[in-house]
Amino acid sequence: MTEFAKRISECSEQASKIPEEKEEDHQNDSVEEEEEYPEEVPETRTVTEVMSTNKRIQRYLIAVEYIGTRFSGSQKQLNCRTVVGVLEEAFHKFIGQPVSISLSSRTDAGVHAASNVCHVDVERISKRKPGEVLPPHDSSVVRRAVNHFLQSEGDIMVTDVRCVPSDFHARFRAQERTYFYRILSGPEPLSVFEKDRAWHVTEELDLHAMQEACKVLVGCHDFSSFRASGCQANSPIRTLDELHVSEVVSTALFSSINQDSPVLSSIDNSIKLGMPNGGSNVFGIRKKHRSYEVIARARSFLYHQVRLIVGVLKAVGTGELTVSDVERILKAKTVTAASPMAPACGLSLGFVKYDLPEDDQTDAAESLETCPDPVSRKRRLQ
Repeated sequence: MTEFAKRISECSEQASKIPEEKEEDHQNDSVEEEEEYPEEVPETRTVTEVMSTNKRIQRYLIAVEYIGTRFSGSQKQLNCRTVVGVLEEAFHKFIGQPVSISLSSRTDAGVHAASNVCHVDVERISKRKPGEVLPPHDSSVVRRAVNHFLQSEGDIMVTDVRCVPSDFHARFRAQERTYFYRILSGPEPLSVFEKDRAWHVTEELDLHAMQEACKVLVGCHDFSSFRASGCQANSPIRTLDELHVSEVVSTALFSSINQDSPVLSSIDNSIKLGMPNGGSNVFGIRKKHRSYEVIARARSFLYHQVRLIVGVLKAVGTGELTVSDVERILKAKTVTAASPMAPACGLSLGFVKYDLPEDDQTDAAESLETCPDPVSRKRRLQ
């Protein structure tokens, strides 16, 4: 056999092995995830396999908080300021090359997040010796560096970073998501500290009626009446694990202080008189704002589901609808039967829960799963 024929034979043998390797790479893909999110398929390679190929690549799980008022949503858009766009730019400045960030939960324009989570793959390249293999950046270094480049933004910050295996997907691995919605009720104008932080309704709300309406919606239902027309989910069936509304004591003025903290109780009374949601202001005019918090928890939500639910709950609270009307709306299975949707400004993604890898379980419990929530300081994230 000639040398040329031998090389052709060797190439043929190598080519015959390629399909078998590809099939093996995808044999662990989840069928459920493919059906729910057909546009994305999570990687299946282990972190060991990735590191053996390129020892400079590391996947990081990142918790980020932001005020959504000046963002045009979370997903990257051309010529728009978005959460992903700002984060990717900060990472680019940090490592000197573009990255692709995948969010656990998408939020609309004006929606806030106390703790949204994303993942990103970072390749560490030596600037002095490009060919030199360096170990991945420590997670604390990543957090500090990215926050350095986010300082000028003023409304977004990385709160925690964890190293995870390369097959850990921020979106697909999420076990549940919890949203908070704030409603301030009263005839007086809102304090400037509450601007774009809550839904201001001038009417009084019947809390008991709203709580009874919540019971109708908890559980597994066809939520066709509570998803916007642009929803791309294959199925309207969702399981709402928790839906609850309560009256709370909260204020944007001291949102960084725990309500049970002795720091807050030690503040001078004359200062506390100026708090925007209660008491009197310095001129003795009574502030008549009552603060309500709606909590919704589920593995996943439909497009605009929470805001449509809050819109119906508000209508029940004002007497426009009854609990029986909520049952009727749910059975109608059309969004035209629902009340007008609540505005984005009152909605916050509270936290995303994960079953983290064994190696990261302890560290994550200290931070990623216990991020403080600015809406309800008494609730610890699970």
